[in-house]
Amino acid sequence: MPKLRVSSFAVSLDGYGAGPEQSRENPLGAGGLALHEWAFATRTFRTMFGQDGGTTGIDDDFAAQGFAGIGAWIMGRNMFGPVRGDWPDENWKGWWGDNPPYRCSVFVLTNHPRGSIAMEGGTTFHFVTDGIHAALQRAFEAANGADVRLGGGVATIRQYLQASLIDEMHFAVSPIFLGSGESLFAGLNLPKLGYQRSDHVPTPNATHIVLTKRT
Repeated sequence: MPKLRVSSFAVSLDGYGAGPEQSRENPLGAGGLALHEWAFATRTFRTMFGQDGGTTGIDDDFAAQGFAGIGAWIMGRNMFGPVRGDWPDENWKGWWGDNPPYRCSVFVLTNHPRGSIAMEGGTTFHFVTDGIHAALQRAFEAANGADVRLGGGVATIRQYLQASLIDEMHFAVSPIFLGSGESLFAGLNLPKLGYQRSDHVPTPNATHIVLTKRT
């Protein structure tokens, strides 16, 4: 059966998936960029952004696994961009330029309707206004038997966790403190929601943890 997966989602030692004071200039918040240092040097991420080289090994293996077998994505509106409220125009098309790295349909959760946006390289952004279940259904249909990846951000992942809809979740604990920001797991009883740890691999750059939903 196709799965809903979270992959390569970085959190701090104190549990934050984004820092405070998020803005257009600083979309991950104060200190948030450092959460992803483990990934930036890997061959997978460098290739994704058209760069040569990159490290191999455990960090790169986890990064690569996150793209294998994915047929569609879901993300929250804040991950798509900094615009809030009604869309003032059609100018904002994501953080990633004309050729985003997704190469498939991406379903963006929002309260404000907007027409789909076809980008270079096969990415099409679709805007879903009728909730997380509707987005998941549309994503599975678009994935055509492949898995769906839930990109984030923190609030979106929490919604899907609370509904026990995520089948597998890989998060990387970066060796930094943020002090404040968006907490990924605060107030969530993961065992009660049906989740268990199925893998736990430390590297010099991060500790990789995989949660799976009990069947």
